[in-house]
Amino acid sequence: MELKLAKMELGGKVKKIKLEKIEEILKNEGQKIFYFDKSNSHKDLVSLVEHFEELGYSVYLREVKYTLDENDYIYEIHIL
Repeated sequence: MELKLAKMELGGKVKKIKLEKIEEILKNEGQKIFYFDKSNSHKDLVSLVEHFEELGYSVYLREVKYTLDENDYIYEIHIL
């Protein structure tokens, strides 16, 4: 599975990350907060949450709104 990370700058490119890379990061750091672009399907994000919960992690998913506009949000996933 490949997901799109949230942009760090307004004009920046969308970077992609694979599930295997997330697993590698967690093995090295133990916990991490990831920010994903709103263009990812909710179904894929729920699959990501379920995958890491099966591996024994605690996973929290939420939408983060960064303006008053309903369409300006990103997904935050905190994996412990």
